[in-house]
Amino acid sequence: MGLAFGIVKVFKLIGAHAIPRLDAVTAGWPVLAGSLCAAVLAAVLAGLVPALRASRLDPIHVLKSAGPNSSAGRGERRLLRGVAMVQTALTLALLVGAGLLIRTMSNLAKVQAGYKAARVLTMSVTSVEGDWTSFHMHALERIAALPGVEHVAFAWGLPLTGNNWPATVDIEGQPAPRKESDRLSLPLRSITPDYFDVLGVKISEGRGFRSTDKRQAPGVAMVNRAFAERYFPHTSPIGKKIWFGRRDRPGSQIIGVVANSRNTDLSRSPQPEIYLSLWQAPAFSKHLAIRTSADPRLLIDSVRRALHAVEPAVAIENVKTLEQIRADSLASRTFAMQLLIGFSVVGSVLTLVGIYGVLSLSVTSRRREIAIRAAVGAARRDLRKLVFAEGFRLIAGGVVAGIASALLFSRVLRSFLFEVQPNDPITLIAVGALFAGVALLACWAPTQRATKVDPVETLRYS
Repeated sequence: MGLAFGIVKVFKLIGAHAIPRLDAVTAGWPVLAGSLCAAVLAAVLAGLVPALRASRLDPIHVLKSAGPNSSAGRGERRLLRGVAMVQTALTLALLVGAGLLIRTMSNLAKVQAGYKAARVLTMSVTSVEGDWTSFHMHALERIAALPGVEHVAFAWGLPLTGNNWPATVDIEGQPAPRKESDRLSLPLRSITPDYFDVLGVKISEGRGFRSTDKRQAPGVAMVNRAFAERYFPHTSPIGKKIWFGRRDRPGSQIIGVVANSRNTDLSRSPQPEIYLSLWQAPAFSKHLAIRTSADPRLLIDSVRRALHAVEPAVAIENVKTLEQIRADSLASRTFAMQLLIGFSVVGSVLTLVGIYGVLSLSVTSRRREIAIRAAVGAARRDLRKLVFAEGFRLIAGGVVAGIASALLFSRVLRSFLFEVQPNDPITLIAVGALFAGVALLACWAPTQRATKVDPVETLRYS
C-alpha cells in the first residue's frame, strides 16, 4: 500500500502529457480495498494446492524421510520449473516491447523535422478588442524590439500542434473534379512574413510573404516541396493559381516554395501543404512564435508585458518552447516506453528470483543424488554441469516461449513503432541473449552450493 502511493506519483510524473486528467487519479480506499481483495484471493489460490497435499500426508512416511534430503518431489519441481518458464516468457515479451520502443524513440530523435526547434518560444495569443490588423502589427513591432529577439511571427498552424485548416482546393493545371467529393483536401497554414525565419525553414524557390501582401492586394500563397513534386513534377509551380472555392472566383497565386517540414507528426513523411499570408487569411486565435538568441524562457515576462501594452485584455495561453511541443507530441510513445521499461525491470527481478528459487529447491531436493555422485568420484566440475544444465534448459525453454510471445505482443505496439518492425530480429536476438546471460548468472549460487554438499553428512540420513 505504501508503494502504491509512490507508484501513482511516478505515473503522474511520466504520464502527465500522455493521459488526460491524470492529475485526478489517486490511490484511494476503493482502489486499495480492491487490491487487498485481489491479494487475499491470490494467496488463497497459491496456497490451495500445497494445503491439499499437506492434508494427505502420511505422518509415518514423513517422519521416516525427515532430514536434510527431504524436500519437494519431482512433480512439484516440474510444476515450479513450468511457472518459472512462464515468468521468463512473459518478462521477455515485456523486454522486447520495451526494446522496440527504445529503438523507436532513438529513431525519432534522429528525424530531421525540417525546422529548428531550439531557442523558439511559442504562446497562444487571442485579441478580443480593437482593430485586428493594428494589434498584430504593433505586437510584432514591440516584441521584435525586445533585447534577445531575433525573429518574431504570428501563425495559425504551428508544427506539431494539430492546428491547420483542412480545405478543399483546385490547382491550376490539374484536372477539374467531376464531383464535389473528388476535390483535393489539403492543410492550410496562415503565417506572417518572418515565420520561416523563426523556424529556420529555407525558401528554395520564389519569394516569401511581404508586409504588402494584405487583404486588398492580390491573393498569394506558398507551398512546400512535397506539393511541388506531387502536382508539378516536371515544371515550377511559381505563378500557378490555387482556388479555395469555385474557379470563377479570384484565386491565390503561388509565389514561393519552401523546404519540407514534418508539421503534423514526426513519424510521418512530409505531406503537401499550403501557406497563406495571415494578413489575407486572418485567424481569431493563433500562435506567437519567437526565435531568441538565448534561453527563450527568459523572455516570457517581457513578451507578456509587450502584448499587454498593446492590448491590456489580450488572452495569452499555452506558453511553451518549440522543444516542449516536440516532446509533447511524443508523449504517448514516451509514456508507453517508460511504462514497459518499469514493468520489464520488475518482471526481470521477479523472474531471476524465481529461477534462483527453483534451482535452489532442486539442489536441496537432490542432495542425496549429488552426495552419491560425489562419493563415487564425480568431480566438482561435473556437479556444476549437472545443476547448470538444469538451469540452462529452464532458461532456454522460457526464452523460446518468450520470443514467440513477444512476436504476438509486439504487434499490439505497431502503431507506436517508427522505422522498426514488430518482428525486428536485432531486437529479438539482443534482448533474448542479454536476458539469457543475466538469467544464467542467477544459476551461479545454486550451482556453487551443489559442489559444497558433504557426502558423509548427507548419506548418514539416507
